[in-house]
Amino acid sequence: MARLSIPTLALLITLGLWITGGHDSRADESAAAVALPAAVPTAPHAVAAEFEPVPTLTPLDIHPRTSLTIVEQLRHNHFLSKVLDDTLSSHIFDNYLNQLDSGKAYLLASDVAEFERHRYRLDDALVRGNLDPAFDMFNVFQQRQVERLQFLLGELGRGLDSFDFASDEMMDVERKQAPWPADTAELDRIWRQRLKAAALTMKLNGRPIDEVEELLTKRYKNRLKQALQTKSEDVFQLYVNAFAAVYDPHTQYFSPRTSQNFNINMSLSLEGIGAVLRSDDEYTSVVELVPAGPADKSGLLKPSDRIISVGQGDSGPLIDVVGWRLDDVVELIRGPKDSRVRLEIIPHLAEDAGARVITITRNTVQLEEQAAQKKLLTLEQNGVRQRIGIIEIPTFYADFKAIQQGDPNYKSTTRDVRRLIGELKAEGIDGLIVDLRNNGGGSLQEADSLTGLFIPSGPTVQVKSANRRPSIYTDSDNETAWDGPLAVLVNRLSASASEIFAGAIQDYERGLIIGSQTFGKGTVQTLIPLNRGQLKVTAAKFYRVSGKSTQHRGVIPDVAFPEVFDTDRIGESALEDAMPWDMIQPAVYTRGSGVTPLVSELNRRHSERVADDPDFAYLRALAARTRETAQQTLVSLNYAARQAEKADADRWRLELENQLRKAHGKAPVESLEDLEKVVEAEKDEYKDPANDALVKESAQILIDFVGLTRQIALAEHSPAR
Repeated sequence: MARLSIPTLALLITLGLWITGGHDSRADESAAAVALPAAVPTAPHAVAAEFEPVPTLTPLDIHPRTSLTIVEQLRHNHFLSKVLDDTLSSHIFDNYLNQLDSGKAYLLASDVAEFERHRYRLDDALVRGNLDPAFDMFNVFQQRQVERLQFLLGELGRGLDSFDFASDEMMDVERKQAPWPADTAELDRIWRQRLKAAALTMKLNGRPIDEVEELLTKRYKNRLKQALQTKSEDVFQLYVNAFAAVYDPHTQYFSPRTSQNFNINMSLSLEGIGAVLRSDDEYTSVVELVPAGPADKSGLLKPSDRIISVGQGDSGPLIDVVGWRLDDVVELIRGPKDSRVRLEIIPHLAEDAGARVITITRNTVQLEEQAAQKKLLTLEQNGVRQRIGIIEIPTFYADFKAIQQGDPNYKSTTRDVRRLIGELKAEGIDGLIVDLRNNGGGSLQEADSLTGLFIPSGPTVQVKSANRRPSIYTDSDNETAWDGPLAVLVNRLSASASEIFAGAIQDYERGLIIGSQTFGKGTVQTLIPLNRGQLKVTAAKFYRVSGKSTQHRGVIPDVAFPEVFDTDRIGESALEDAMPWDMIQPAVYTRGSGVTPLVSELNRRHSERVADDPDFAYLRALAARTRETAQQTLVSLNYAARQAEKADADRWRLELENQLRKAHGKAPVESLEDLEKVVEAEKDEYKDPANDALVKESAQILIDFVGLTRQIALAEHSPAR
C-alpha cells in the first residue's frame, strides 16, 4: 500500500514536495479570451485601458461529461450516501463561494446577492452536466480579483509615503464571519489595510521603504499576471472539488496535470525537501514533514510555518511567493539532489517575531532512512536500575518492489521491529516504548501485523465500506515478540496507521498510550481513473476492535502531555466537513484489565513529577502561547506598536529558552540568532533518549506502571490473614 500520510487534500508533487489546495493547479489547454459580459460591472477606480482585458472562461467540451462521471462515482462509491437535492446544492454553493473568497475581500455583497439565484439550482445543473453557474460565478470573482490587484498597484504607484504607520489602526485578519463588503469604498479600505500590513511586515524585517515598494509592486504584478493566465481547467477543478468536499475533505478530483504528478510520486521517487504544503489564503504553509526527509532532518521547518520567499543556492535572490499558485511555489522549491534552497519563513510559534531565512539541502528520501530504529534508556528509581527500550517508527512501510521480486530479506516495519525487539531483549530491557510521534501512517497491513507482535491472537482493526459488513483484520499466529510492559508515545501528527496500532493496544489494554490526542484520520481513500484526470474517493472507514472509530477524535492518551500544536489548524477536526466519529459493533476480542485501574494513579504521579520539571514547564509555556496566538484575530498597523510586540515576543522566547538552558547547566545565549547557532551545534545531543524529555517521562510512567502492577500481583498472591 502506498503511503498516505496526514491527509489535508494532499497529493505528492514532483520530486518530494506534497501540495494541497483548491484552484492552484493549472493544465495545458487553449482557451479564447473574450471581453467580460456587461452583466459584471467594473469598479469605478479600475483603469482598464492600462491592463490586459479579463478573459471570460467557459467549460471545455470534455468538462460536462467528466462532471457527470464524477457525480455518478460519488453516488455509487463514496462511503456516505448523499442525495443530490436542494440541501446539498446549498452546501455546494457555500463551499464554492468559500473557495473563491474565504476572506470576504474580493466580492461585493451585491455580487453574492446575485449569485444566490444559483444556491438551489446547482444540484439540477450537476445532474445535467451544466457547469454554467460555476463559470458565471468564477468570472465575476475573477473580475473582482483583477480589480483588487489593479487597485493595489495604483496605490503603490502613488507611493507608500502616504501611509500613516503611526496611527492606532487595527486590521481584522479573520474575516470569515464578517459581512460581505457593501461597496467598492469598503473593499478599498480592506485592501489599503492589507497593503499597509504587508508593507509594515517588510519594514519590521529591516527593509527600507523604497525596497518595500519595489517588492510589493513585483508581488502584485506577478499575481495579476497569474490571475489573467487562469484556465478553464482551474475553474472546473475548483468547482468539482467544492462539490466533492460536501462528502468529506479527502475526496478530491485531480486534473490531468495533478494526476500526472500524483502518479509519478507514488512511485516513491522522492527528491526535494520532503514537505507537505498547502495554500493558506495568500500564503504557502507547511502541513507535514516527510519522515527522514531533508526538511525533517534539518529541524528548521515545522508544521504551520509559512513560506514567503524562495531562493536558490546560498546566494540566489529571494523571490517573493506570497499569493503564488501552489504548484508554482513547488517548482521553485524542488530541485536536484545535493542542491540547496533557501526559504524565508514566518515560524508558527513566533509569527509576531518576524521572518527568518533557512537553508535546506535537497535530497532523495530513502526507505532505509525511514526504517524503525532502536535506542536504550537506563534510569534509576529507588536505587534500582531500569532499562527501557525505545523503538522509533517514522512511518508504516514495506518494500513492495522487493516483495514482488520475491526477495526474502525485504524490509518492512513489522520485520524490522521484530528484529529490534530481539536485540533489545538480549540487552535485558524491563519495558518497551514504541514512539509513533509524527508518524503520519502508511501501510494498513503493517499496522495490522505490527499489532500482532504484541498480542497472542485476535482482531486488530475493522475496515467498513458503505452498506457492507466490516472486514476484520486478525492476528492468528498465537505468538508475540514482546509480552512485557509496553507504552506507545503519540502526538497530534500521529495519524492513520499509527492510530490503528495505538487504538488496538489501548482496546486490548495491552499497554499505555502516552502523549497527546492523535490526528483523527480514520478514513480510507481509493483512486478511480476518469476519462480526464482521476478521483480520490473516501470508500471506507477504520474502526477499532472496540467498535470505536479513529475518525475525527483520534486516540485519546491514557496520560496526556502538553499540546504544542495548534489543533484548530492541525488535525482532522480542523478540516471542513470532516466525517464524524461513530461506532459499530465491537469485534470479539479478549480485553485485558491491567491498565484502566492504574491510569488515575499514573496520572497523579506524572503530575507530581513534572510540576516543577523545567522541560515540562517549557512545553506548558509553548502550549499556552500557541493557544494565545490562535485566538488573536486583530493585528496592529502601528509601526511602533508592532516593534514593541516583536521585541516582547523575542524577549519572551529568549527568556524561555534561557530558563531551560540554565536548568540543564548550559550557558544562556544573548540573542535568538545565537540560539539558532547553538541549537544547530547541539542537535546531536537530542539523539540520546536521556535528553528527550517526553521519552524520558514516558519511561518514568512505564516504570511506575511496572511497579504498580507488581504491587497488585503481590497483593493478589499473598496468603490470606
